[in-house]
Amino acid sequence: MKKLFLLAVLFFSVATYAADKGTWTGYISDAHCGASGNNDGHSECAKKCVKEGHAPVFVVGDKVYAISKPKKVSKYIGQKVTITGSINGDAIDIDKVSK
Repeated sequence: MKKLFLLAVLFFSVATYAADKGTWTGYISDAHCGASGNNDGHSECAKKCVKEGHAPVFVVGDKVYAISKPKKVSKYIGQKVTITGSINGDAIDIDKVSK
């Protein structure tokens, strides 16, 4: 029983650190519009929606990622950016944002 428990702990410990690290290019949109904000013409709408309280999100193709620290992207709302960080499930932890 102890061996099974230790194996389970080890598995979940490794899974926690198995976040997908890399660099992605996409748009900073808003949670209200989501993937439809994946274009240059959505900039003003994204700014308006974030100002109204919708969370900023990172959109790559049709995939929408929650942003763990939204303040890191506050000056990029509606813009196409390149993000370096880690994706874990449907959320991204940002190390670096560049235009």
